Amino acid sequence: MPFQHAAAAIVAAGQRLHAMGWVPATAGNFSRRLPSGQIAVTRSGCYKGFLTKADVIRVDAAGVPVDPGTRPSYETLLHCGIYRRFPEAGAVLHGHSVANTVLSRRAGASIRLAGYELLKAFPGGPTHDVAIDVPVVDNDQDIARLQAGLDALWAATPAAPPGYLIRGHGAYVWGADMDAALMRLEALEFMLLCELEDGRRTP
Repeated sequence: MPFQHAAAAIVAAGQRLHAMGWVPATAGNFSRRLPSGQIAVTRSGCYKGFLTKADVIRVDAAGVPVDPGTRPSYETLLHCGIYRRFPEAGAVLHGHSVANTVLSRRAGASIRLAGYELLKAFPGGPTHDVAIDVPVVDNDQDIARLQAGLDALWAATPAAPPGYLIRGHGAYVWGADMDAALMRLEALEFMLLCELEDGRRTP
């Protein structure tokens, strides 16, 4: 995928997530892996609902900007970590919804999702009759240290997770391309909202 096509997909994703209310203020970041091994990623500090192609820049596999003077998202290393660990990943989305923020603050090491029809959107089989644990990791402003913790978690987990939550912060998901990543994020957010609503109704 040429850089300009990747940038267009990222801009469209920003508009979609903005419409859903998942990227308030300048929250969130998105990326697309390029055939060269470089990564197209959102620039730091952009309002994601009003992205333009100029707000998407290129970094190398270590997160270093290709063009001097450009400043990628503060969490670019988390995108690099996903691409490094999961070679099938072609796009990464990070959003901040009310549901993922509230539930991750309440959760332990994971949130279990079971019996939902939309679990079919995740790897593992064409049925709703499964249970998936979405990892929850503690927030850390030291992004390199946060990624090191994720690397250790993934090394100890035999199956690839459908994504993960950062406590009180937001969700990360990925897919083979931007459409797949959007589908996974929308499925995850729907189920998390169901969990949040169930909790509100529980005496």
